[in-house]
Amino acid sequence: MDRLVPTPAFTGQPTWENDGTSRIPFASYTSDELHRRELERFFYKNHWCYVGLEAEIPNPGDFKRTAVGERSVILVRDQGGAINVVENVCAHRGMSFCRERHGNRKDFTCPYHQWNYSLKGDLQGVPFRRGVKQDGKVQGGMPADFKPDENGLTKLKVAARGGVVFASFDHDVEPLEDFLGPVILGYFDRTFDGRALKILGYNRQRIPGNWKLMQENIKDPYHPGLLHTWFVTFGLWRADNKSKLLMDAQHRHAAMISTRGQMGKADQVTSVSSFKADMKLEDPRFLDIVAEPWWGGPTAVMTTIFPSVIFQQQVNSVSTRHIQPDGHGAFDFVWTHFAFADDSAEMVQRRLRQANLFGPAGFVSADDGEVIELSQQGFEQKPFHRTLAELGGRDVADADHMVTETLIRGMYEYWRKVMEA
Repeated sequence: MDRLVPTPAFTGQPTWENDGTSRIPFASYTSDELHRRELERFFYKNHWCYVGLEAEIPNPGDFKRTAVGERSVILVRDQGGAINVVENVCAHRGMSFCRERHGNRKDFTCPYHQWNYSLKGDLQGVPFRRGVKQDGKVQGGMPADFKPDENGLTKLKVAARGGVVFASFDHDVEPLEDFLGPVILGYFDRTFDGRALKILGYNRQRIPGNWKLMQENIKDPYHPGLLHTWFVTFGLWRADNKSKLLMDAQHRHAAMISTRGQMGKADQVTSVSSFKADMKLEDPRFLDIVAEPWWGGPTAVMTTIFPSVIFQQQVNSVSTRHIQPDGHGAFDFVWTHFAFADDSAEMVQRRLRQANLFGPAGFVSADDGEVIELSQQGFEQKPFHRTLAELGGRDVADADHMVTETLIRGMYEYWRKVMEA
């Protein structure tokens, strides 16, 4: 007769088995209290968060509504050409006044009471500020000591490099270059090297999983050659590809670097069920790959900047992937696909075709959204348990192969330090 195994007592908070980070409590993904603390410590203090590309706001007055953590913000170019990021919350009664995703404005006006702000976020108009004259008397109005310069929109600190814009609610945050660190900065500059960018389009999806799971997914070289039939069959990302895994000094950011191998034969990838030897393309142009001088060797570099963004170069497809949390069990994931302004028409079409690998219905990325959703379901079902991230050992170090989960362990080393877990 089977014995009923009692469910362990669960306090609602994550319990780590030891001082390491190879066994991650499921409660790290299911606790509302923990999620609120993460937002404060990772998204609103001491960190730079991605907000967009300069190419998305090329002209004075152009704006884009986006998010830092769960707070709505507006990326806007003012009339002098400067880039500003302001919070999408009216200083009067707290309304999120901007509803369009993109547009062009000379200023911002809240529709509730018509408070008007400059593109820098300064308050410049308050209806009936000095009251209304009625029967020779002034009625109402703001107090005499009301100061417009103290009642503008919340302004974020802004840093732009290579056409990429970051912002922070914390005006004492370290310089962006120090935040990235020299190793990751090198891979950032490899893509964003000063060439003008051209926006190709967007994908947007809501994934019902904890936001950290997407950071983990792109720090995980273990799964691509197993989960993704496309990658393993056509050699774009396989465990036997020449590769490197690199981190910044604090282990929060990472770069996964791979050089494409050959398509291979079935007997060269034994026990990998996702390899389909007879899989063929109806349109071979999806694999029309042209090496570019700026690659410097690797055919793919996936860079995770904690906590908010992934920079992708997978053969000729380049994009940013913005993580926007929404509660402990969901996040919005926004892809911005781009080209370089000096690309030929043929290269632009090549980038667009290869972008079909990615996004919510991509040949590859559809798999990631599904496994993240199913992982979250498991966490919610068994919140007293923990994951194992012990491939390649339990230590945290750079690696010259893909058969390791060291980058995930590194991220949680940083997470535990900041969260005091």
